[in-house]
Amino acid sequence: MNIPQAITTSFLLPDGQEVTIETARLAKQANGAAVVKVGKTMLLATVVAKQDAAEDVDFLPLTVDYREKFYAVGRFPGGFYKRETKPSDYEVLTARLVDRAIRPLFPDDFHAEVQVQVTLISGDRDVAPDAYAALAASAALSISDIPFHGPISEVRVAQIDGKMVINPSIPDQGNATLEFMVAADTKNIVMVEGEAKEISEDTMIESLKFAHEAIKTQCEAISKLVELAGKEKFEYCHETNDEELHKAMQEYCYGRCYDVAKSQTANKKLRTQMFDDVKTSFEATLTEEELEEKQPMINRYYAEIQRDAVRNFVLDTNSRIDGRQPDEIRPIWCMTDYLPAAHGSAIFTRGETQSLSVTTLGALGEHQILDGLDLESEKRFMLHYNFPQFSVGETGRYGSPGRREIGHGALGERALLQVMPSEE
Repeated sequence: MNIPQAITTSFLLPDGQEVTIETARLAKQANGAAVVKVGKTMLLATVVAKQDAAEDVDFLPLTVDYREKFYAVGRFPGGFYKRETKPSDYEVLTARLVDRAIRPLFPDDFHAEVQVQVTLISGDRDVAPDAYAALAASAALSISDIPFHGPISEVRVAQIDGKMVINPSIPDQGNATLEFMVAADTKNIVMVEGEAKEISEDTMIESLKFAHEAIKTQCEAISKLVELAGKEKFEYCHETNDEELHKAMQEYCYGRCYDVAKSQTANKKLRTQMFDDVKTSFEATLTEEELEEKQPMINRYYAEIQRDAVRNFVLDTNSRIDGRQPDEIRPIWCMTDYLPAAHGSAIFTRGETQSLSVTTLGALGEHQILDGLDLESEKRFMLHYNFPQFSVGETGRYGSPGRREIGHGALGERALLQVMPSEE
């Protein structure tokens, strides 16, 4: 049997390195699949979606996963259990980079479950695969039959020896004074994350422009691949609308929501209850049959009306709904050495938001050993972020940290890492 012919496009990075996007050879039963090749590095991205949304779902159930297979670099997983299990923090953070880049580009009324899986299937120790994960995911989505307002792409831009570089090698990243992950389409930047060593605003703008130009080239390559292998997007209808109900809710709820905002109630729980009472009072005007039938639409319409009322109040009065002026922050109080037995501790409170921070000092021998696809490396500064349910007055299972906690902890860690003392 003949080997299927791959459909490919390619482009050059600013340093002349070639990147190839391939489809039509792997994962042919997925809605869309693409392989991105850079040197010996290969990323397989697959996308699968259900045709219809689940009942009463009014959001996009999007799942993005990024995994690195140890076989990609000819290694076994470390430890006694020689099987890849839960994703590492690095894999979680890479998945979040992809998620934040593609999530805003699905249609607002598309609510079917979508799963995006990006897998490193071949690795080059000099190529950082996270810089190509969003490119692979965007290519797979763009050529699929899933509705998607792409393409987009994502690059790492770094300043090394005073020069801007796109997707630098892993060794070169250690010499960077600026490092950002930038996601964009051909017109707009949609996401920026990174760190720098006290750069100027002009340097920041220069880096974003440099990254955007590189992204435009990548988006053009994806568009070319769509012309060669793209599928027609499937039709869907995931929202039922009732214009008479929407008009009735607008007339009944908008003014009352505006009045709640106008009351400038400082107590957040009381203000939330006041908004809920407006919705409850409107629901009381309907019969039980109407309420059961139209509840999803009522919830969706009320969220829009409440948002518009609050937004218009702020624009009309130049004042916040809790009574503060635009340039006024919530009351702040701090306290240090709260925990007597810890090496260091502090409480930071701003309004109703509160953080308890604890510091532990360890010997150099207590550093963390990172067992990844690269050679084992070490980590001696860690910032862990926890968001327990009681902090927002809710119940729920308290287990291992979720993606949000890992992501927020990484952001704080990157900020503080620049001012941490060296080992010398």
